[in-house]
Amino acid sequence: MRRVRRPKVKVSQLLFAFTAAVGFLLVNVVDPYSGATAAPNFNVATSRFGDQAIQTIAAVNSTGATVIRDGVTVKAPPPPPQRIAAPAHGGGGAPAAGVPNPGTAQAIALQMLQARGWGTDQYNCLVSLWNRESGWNVYSFNKSSGAYGIPQALPGSKMASVGADWQTNPATQITWGLGYITSRYGTPCGAWGHSQSTGWY
Repeated sequence: MRRVRRPKVKVSQLLFAFTAAVGFLLVNVVDPYSGATAAPNFNVATSRFGDQAIQTIAAVNSTGATVIRDGVTVKAPPPPPQRIAAPAHGGGGAPAAGVPNPGTAQAIALQMLQARGWGTDQYNCLVSLWNRESGWNVYSFNKSSGAYGIPQALPGSKMASVGADWQTNPATQITWGLGYITSRYGTPCGAWGHSQSTGWY
């Protein structure tokens, strides 16, 4: 009996056939609708409200967006406002001090600030600063550093440049303190900002 010889199949042909079959299977497993658009009975999905698209998103403006889904319109809330930190020098940021009682050191300071053209924000910063430093006590003395008075001048005798009554007169101490703040920080809020970040001014 004669033996029939079968033609030899090359390894490259087998590899190509295997790869094509696996690729075809993967496409249909991963995306089963890949061939659906070619089908003659393919239709675009519509909502139960007729020809309206199922979902659309349209940006209205920078404060929000309108979303329409199944005929219901929802407006997204605007983003929360951005908080802007006050600059360290001259920006404010101190709690409101309120109106001082007449004749007090704070009332004297308010008059001096207004005479310089500074507003309520600078007064608030000054009150917060000197509340921390001395509690607005004319006789406040720091035993460890030697600082004295409402502005905690170091040494206290520096305030003699404004008046000989520097140890007892709040107006003298405030005048010196505002001069110091102006020359070093520009404004009371500048000094308050520095004090907030370092613990001293």
